[in-house]
Amino acid sequence: MAKKQTDKFQVRWERLRKRSRRRYIGSIIALVLVVIMGGTLLAILIHLEINGLLSGITAILQAFLVARDVDITLVIFWILAIPCVLILINIVNLVRKLRFRNYRRTWEETAKLAIEEEKHEYKLRQEKLKRTKRFGTLNDIVAPAEARRGQKINSLKELCDGFRDYSASELKLYYTRGQIREFVASLAVSRILIVQGMSGTGKTSLAYAFGEYIGNPSAIIPVQPMWKERSDLLGYFNEFTRKYNETPLLKKMYEANLSGNIYLTVLDEMNIARVEYYFAEFLSLLEIPDPELRYMEVVPDVWEDDPPELKEGRIKLPENMWFIGTANNDDSTFAISDKVYDRAMIVNLDTRTAAFRVEGGKKTADISFAQFTSLTENCKRGYELTKRNERRLKELDEYLISKFRLTFGNRIMKQIRAYISVYVSCGGDELEALDDILCKKVLRKLAYKDLSLYRKEVADAAKYFETLFGAGRMSKCTAYLNRLAKN
Repeated sequence: MAKKQTDKFQVRWERLRKRSRRRYIGSIIALVLVVIMGGTLLAILIHLEINGLLSGITAILQAFLVARDVDITLVIFWILAIPCVLILINIVNLVRKLRFRNYRRTWEETAKLAIEEEKHEYKLRQEKLKRTKRFGTLNDIVAPAEARRGQKINSLKELCDGFRDYSASELKLYYTRGQIREFVASLAVSRILIVQGMSGTGKTSLAYAFGEYIGNPSAIIPVQPMWKERSDLLGYFNEFTRKYNETPLLKKMYEANLSGNIYLTVLDEMNIARVEYYFAEFLSLLEIPDPELRYMEVVPDVWEDDPPELKEGRIKLPENMWFIGTANNDDSTFAISDKVYDRAMIVNLDTRTAAFRVEGGKKTADISFAQFTSLTENCKRGYELTKRNERRLKELDEYLISKFRLTFGNRIMKQIRAYISVYVSCGGDELEALDDILCKKVLRKLAYKDLSLYRKEVADAAKYFETLFGAGRMSKCTAYLNRLAKN
């Protein structure tokens, strides 16, 4: 703004200077013309006097004026006075302009100094703005302490049992063993979880309780209905204030990159806006196998005083951070797309668990991200799906293809193997885990089809599950299929 004002002042000054110069030149030209005209008239009179014509002309002019009663002296006065007055006026005007020109030079030098000073101040202000740190809080974040005082965890079953008891005794939050196993096993399979169910069943509280249990409180971020892009999660650079508007998620991501702890980020009411819009870049990055390549752009350029964990304006998506979205399925929310469901693990909380007593107070867990990863990887390598269930899955895949044109896919098959291994290590049963993940990841896809065309096939599929896996062994799948057949 200051620069624009200075440029405008310079333009006005140039116009004034050019106008003054034109007037000065005009005055000189007028003086020259008067002198030329006066000199010419004087030369003519001298010429006439030499040739003896001046007396004759004077006599004729005198007779003419006397005949008309005009005073000759007055005429001679005006003939001689007017050129002298004109010359005098031009000389005075020229002297005044010369004096004004000196004043103008002084004023011009003063104005130029003022302009240069204003430019210098503007440059200093711009340099000061550039020196101002655009990131405020991020520059102050340091690696959190790694010291822990909780109970040492040696197995996933111990983690699940300790978490359930801690939630009940310390937080008065009650969950079944199956729900806890589903939650922990899902953490081992994917960095994205969707906890869905009826209101009041403890969806947000489940992630909150786990954060308290591991000694690192979960970050709860309420999703807003107008969210459409990743800047709603990561923030943006304000060109007016020259500051970056930092969000709680960006701060947590930065802290997680400095820490070895487990971080949970809760996207509360995640489907109140379209998940595939504001969370699209996260979904894509989490598909990259190598965690060291998962970088997202925060700012397009680099400042010298940017936080050290920002590499060329980008921040790494922390490997030790999980995104847990809570979802209500009602008329006030958007349907979560199949793209999101395929990449996420699902935990259903359809009922409220009755309160139960736990003897004595329970401690928090002493477990780091590296320890949790080690436990889950050992489970995946140490437990494989039984041959019998491998055969059952193959038969089920062929059955679903022939009846519904529905198949597992490589991603879902990989999730099934990992989920079952961890679930069993958490203290569960293999068929119980298979029943849970098939219902959530495979049969869920039937909801996208026109069930009026498949009503009989859906009812037959419930019976097929009983035949293939045994009566009462796949209760979630058969209950879901029977519910679809009735709709």
